[in-house]
Amino acid sequence: MDITLAIIAIIAGIIGLLGVIIPVLPGTVLSFGGMVCLYFTSCSTITVNQLIIWGVISVVVMIMDYILPGYMSKKFGGTKAGVTGATIGTFVGMFFGIVGIIISPFIGAVVGEMIGGKIPFDEALKVGFGSLLSFVVGSGVKLIVGAMLMFYIVKDSIHIFATMW
Repeated sequence: MDITLAIIAIIAGIIGLLGVIIPVLPGTVLSFGGMVCLYFTSCSTITVNQLIIWGVISVVVMIMDYILPGYMSKKFGGTKAGVTGATIGTFVGMFFGIVGIIISPFIGAVVGEMIGGKIPFDEALKVGFGSLLSFVVGSGVKLIVGAMLMFYIVKDSIHIFATMW
């Protein structure tokens, strides 16, 4: 059973890392789920305190991922139309690979602001930049947290496999 849980944990960690660039996947939460799987193995080195700390961090990062785009768009002068455009752009971008995922929120925010018609084009570009910046910052934080969780998953999995053989 320990090996099965370790394999599930590794798969969850990998899918969690993919969640850094694929907005539909709750990346850090999946990686944290992998860490929880390892906790329930017979020779895990993960402590309850680590689970609590990383669980809180994972939830905060997930919430931040939903709040940050709207906050950054507003900070850069965006309206509801720009925030909506950035959100739509994020989902449309998933169909155009990594470049689409990065560029589409920017384009969506600019198009949303232009359709909304309340701010001039140069201001719409600024809002688009805010949306792009939120994606980069959010992805960076998710990548750091996901990499740390993956570190614990790999470390504990190696310990489990070494103990089994």
